[in-house]
Amino acid sequence: MGSGFSTVNDGGSPRTSSSKRWLGLGDIPENCVAMVLAHLDPPDICNLARVSRCFHRASSADFIWEPKLPENYMILAEKLMFYKAGCLSKKDIYAGLCCPVRFSRGKNEVWMDREGGGICMLVSWKGMKITGIDDRRYWSHIPTSQSRFETIAYLHQIWWLEVEGDLKFELPAGRYSLYFRLKLGRPTQDKNKQTQLVHGWDIKPVRFQFSVSNGDHATTERFLNEQGKWIRHHVGDFVIANSYKPTKINFSMTQIDCTHQKGGLSLDSVFICRK
Repeated sequence: MGSGFSTVNDGGSPRTSSSKRWLGLGDIPENCVAMVLAHLDPPDICNLARVSRCFHRASSADFIWEPKLPENYMILAEKLMFYKAGCLSKKDIYAGLCCPVRFSRGKNEVWMDREGGGICMLVSWKGMKITGIDDRRYWSHIPTSQSRFETIAYLHQIWWLEVEGDLKFELPAGRYSLYFRLKLGRPTQDKNKQTQLVHGWDIKPVRFQFSVSNGDHATTERFLNEQGKWIRHHVGDFVIANSYKPTKINFSMTQIDCTHQKGGLSLDSVFICRK
């Protein structure tokens, strides 16, 4: 492959035959290309699909993509792509699941990681129950490009912080992690104004917790002390065993010690991903 053939004359010296042509990647049998591609990761398969028409056709084989899809991909395809899974190729289903989809009136987002094939989810602060969220003395709703949901909730000050939320979804079997995405300071490009009103988070820790319908639960307490950047605070891990049964997750973030006020906190979302 990639080199020409030669013939040998009567004297034993090689000569190039004018009747022979150079062979290229396009001469490799399509099924052989597909068998090689099946051992690669999705980004590599997509890159090699650009090499030639043969590689492009080979990259669409169902047996390449089906092992890379979640076990319950038929349920996910119908729920998120609004197609019957049998009407699409496995490559199209993979590509479709990788595109972020909003649901619950735009308050939640789900997509499949292109490289690992794991399902990731975001729950916006808009889908959570937050104490005093509609009282502008305590909270502001600030538009920003720093959030996938285009807005964040900014806490000016409050005595009683309580954030609760829940989620129900057919997560594929596997181990998952749950995080709160927070920032001490306003979501502004001016670093001098980001943290000037941050106060009260070094006196008592914030309690993060979640519980899963399968019995898994986790609780962690953490002082919030790193200012000026978005941080995903890891709450814990849980395991999903049944891909076909909807899993319900309840989560919360609280700091209900009323001996002091706290403020200057930006709340974006809860992030769940395959570990």
